[in-house]
Amino acid sequence: MNGAAPDVLIVGGGIVGAACAWECSLGGLKVMVVEADVPGSGATAAGMGHIVAMEDSTPEFHLTRYSQIIWNELVHEMPAGVEYLPCGTLWVAVDEEEMAGARRKQASYLGRGVPAELLDARQLAEAEPSLRSGLVGGLLVPEDSALYPPVAAQWLLTQSGAEVRRGRVVSISDSGAQLEDGTLLTAGIIVNAAGAMSSKLMPGVPVTPRKGHLVITERYPGFLRHQVVELGYLKSAHAAGGDSVALNVQPRATGQVLIGSSRQHGATHKEIDRPILSAMLRRAEEYLPGIMDLVAVRCWTGFRATTPDKLPLIGPWPGTQRVWLATGHEGLGITTGPATGRLVADLILGRTPAIPAQPYLPARCGHA
Repeated sequence: MNGAAPDVLIVGGGIVGAACAWECSLGGLKVMVVEADVPGSGATAAGMGHIVAMEDSTPEFHLTRYSQIIWNELVHEMPAGVEYLPCGTLWVAVDEEEMAGARRKQASYLGRGVPAELLDARQLAEAEPSLRSGLVGGLLVPEDSALYPPVAAQWLLTQSGAEVRRGRVVSISDSGAQLEDGTLLTAGIIVNAAGAMSSKLMPGVPVTPRKGHLVITERYPGFLRHQVVELGYLKSAHAAGGDSVALNVQPRATGQVLIGSSRQHGATHKEIDRPILSAMLRRAEEYLPGIMDLVAVRCWTGFRATTPDKLPLIGPWPGTQRVWLATGHEGLGITTGPATGRLVADLILGRTPAIPAQPYLPARCGHA
């Protein structure tokens, strides 16, 4: 891609940027990706890699389910290092109120063609023996899965054939992407896929960082069979402010156990917050008593890109001629990366998307 400017310049080499590069390249566009670090090393490396269909709202369901279908087509082409695990998601209820929520959730899934099975207390214990006794039941969504996101992102970038340039972008405008060394990269379209950094590159973009912690253990094959999430997680995930923790624990193909999750608003430092980490682990122990006997090998933090209405920003940024957004996916960036890339390519190329694009367009933010 020497000489002429690319058709599309993507700022950010995480899973969303990589998926945009993949889909735009498949559409015949010349693509360049600029990334400040190793591709897939930012929020993509910090995420759980849970591929989950979510039904909190119709737009969220459309994007997550569509992306899940694309993932299912792609993972079989990817290398073993992607560690694909079709573990399903087990939503756990602690009382009858949460079990009623599980029934509503099941009806929502089944009404949209997604398999989902209610489990009573006995069935729950059989499905996941490491859970404590006394839980009233749960909901199994068997088509959810997990993978290792950095390898997936790197594979998508490599397969796309896009030129990958190392550099730290400091601003994005119709003129191009300005690097900190003064270089200006230009293209027909510039896509801001910089996640939690998106608003720093383009003031006015309504994306704010939301810090989270994760812990991974040594290998304990068989300790956990499913991605296990408390039904109260949804309340935690959508809380308007403050700090929160909730059970979200994942088995890895390696036999390791990945433990989450926490959410913090306003925290800007990457260091581990010990009180938050302790609260997160205590929450996990409430559901999985044996988890504190496992040996942790690493803990880390990352920043989710959050928007006010909890939906990503995908499409042209109003008031500009060439600047697009593919950001604001909060905790669902790994899941929704492929669908986001497909939507970006569809809209650039004038194709009719398979799902309505309107709910994700940045124009809804009222920017002029």
